[in-house]
Amino acid sequence: MKPDDLGTLFDTLADRGSPTVVHLSRPFDIAPHAGTRHDIERLARLVRDTAGRLAAAGARPGETVAVVKDNHWDYALLACAAARIGAVPALLSGDLPPDALRTLLTRLAPALLVAGAGQVEAARRQGIDLTRCAARTVTLAGTVPGVPALAGIDGAGPPGPPRRRGADEPLVVTHTSGTTGLPKLVRHSTATLIHRLAHFEAGRMPVVTSRRADTVAGADPFSHGRAIPWTVSVLHLAPRRLLIAADPEPDTARRLFTAHPPTTVEAAPATFVHWRGLAEESAADPAGGVFRDVRLYISTFDALHPPTVRTFLRASRRRCPVWVQAWGQTETGPLTFRPLTRRAVAAVGARHPTTRHLGWPVPGRTRLRVVDPETLRPVPRGQVGLVLARTAARCTGYVGEPERWAAKARGAWWNTGDLGMLTPTGGLVLVDREVDAVPGLSCVETEDVLEDRLPAVVEATVLAVRGRPPLPVLVTEDGRLDARAWRRATADLPGLGEPVVLPWQDIPRTGTGKVCRSLLRQRLFPGERPEGHGTGRWT
Repeated sequence: MKPDDLGTLFDTLADRGSPTVVHLSRPFDIAPHAGTRHDIERLARLVRDTAGRLAAAGARPGETVAVVKDNHWDYALLACAAARIGAVPALLSGDLPPDALRTLLTRLAPALLVAGAGQVEAARRQGIDLTRCAARTVTLAGTVPGVPALAGIDGAGPPGPPRRRGADEPLVVTHTSGTTGLPKLVRHSTATLIHRLAHFEAGRMPVVTSRRADTVAGADPFSHGRAIPWTVSVLHLAPRRLLIAADPEPDTARRLFTAHPPTTVEAAPATFVHWRGLAEESAADPAGGVFRDVRLYISTFDALHPPTVRTFLRASRRRCPVWVQAWGQTETGPLTFRPLTRRAVAAVGARHPTTRHLGWPVPGRTRLRVVDPETLRPVPRGQVGLVLARTAARCTGYVGEPERWAAKARGAWWNTGDLGMLTPTGGLVLVDREVDAVPGLSCVETEDVLEDRLPAVVEATVLAVRGRPPLPVLVTEDGRLDARAWRRATADLPGLGEPVVLPWQDIPRTGTGKVCRSLLRQRLFPGERPEGHGTGRWT
């Protein structure tokens, strides 16, 4: 039977005798002295102890416990601990700017803020006191004058029996990536996040789910809504080992995966891009390298460009490794799935949809509809329009922005804000985010082609700038771009502006690693208040 209560998740797994052993790239922030190896029973004790400390710090049933800290899987453990006492965890990325954190915390009005000391101090240096946004604050990973540390609070064990919330009551709040501005606070219930999403992913399906003999690696932004259903489903499937990479640095993955070679890997798209050099090393290593035994890669959040997928599939020594591309949103969970093999991404440089073909909705679970952006009436297959989705896993609302929710929810249908088209067989081809669109051009397709035809380009971003040709912003391996190679690569493409080459660290990103296109546009054209072509009505 699949676990259906977040607060007692680890207790249930421990009672079943789960064999999974967890290996961390660094110790948890909530247990910095507990090492990097944990079994499920030990994690269950840690969740119970943390629940007691949260209660002793003042959290009560029905109240919000906000968490903002450095990335690590203990976001999920803190969520379980808060849910165990009947509180509602709200998980915020520690990479958000202090002013954004202040705004989101003000909307949440948490009874308790669990904050990394680094985040509190960074905000104070900018004149922002995050502790004023909550009734009470405790810190992790360091100390802040005048603020108690969670580790110093004696919880004396969990306060009584677990307080389970109703299936349709708020369970967890997470936030969207925030590529177009301030992230939205997304509220999910047990019904939407656990029963309709995690339970589906916990089903044993050939090829695309974890097996008991697997060594599963996870390298997601664990404050994201993906972390909770992933935690529930992957632990229910009880792989032999679970590897947690708390940061996307290649050296972290090299160290962890050398000690424990993974057989399945799930990471955010930006993390896979960051690891691409490591995958190239693995492909060239006569001994096979750290990805030699991977049979399954899983990428969620967004589509990746073909060269990255191709590189990782080549890095595996398995006969037929599979890349599962899942597309969805924080509000809905995954909406489409597509398995990719080496053959599927073999063609290089052609202007045809490879990874932009996002796959098909799961029959009986998800439906898609493409509509005219002006009339919102359905358009024929093969015609580009706004993508609407229908799924029972849709979230229950936005915290503090009911009008924004109402603008995107049309009855049972959800306006994704993406432009795409349905193929004759019902698959979805992504064109662009509506807010980022350029008339007569697909920015995503152009980025695919540029990365395919220019091996030196690590990442390509095409920006819509009203009154100017689309602007390519490129990250290259050595910070330079060969002018002749550029002319050859773009000879058959619609007119583009002169490319801008920037280092990886100068590209503004969200907590999930996505490029913040609007902010990048502002940085490249200071003082001009540049705008794109899209309306942004459904962001």
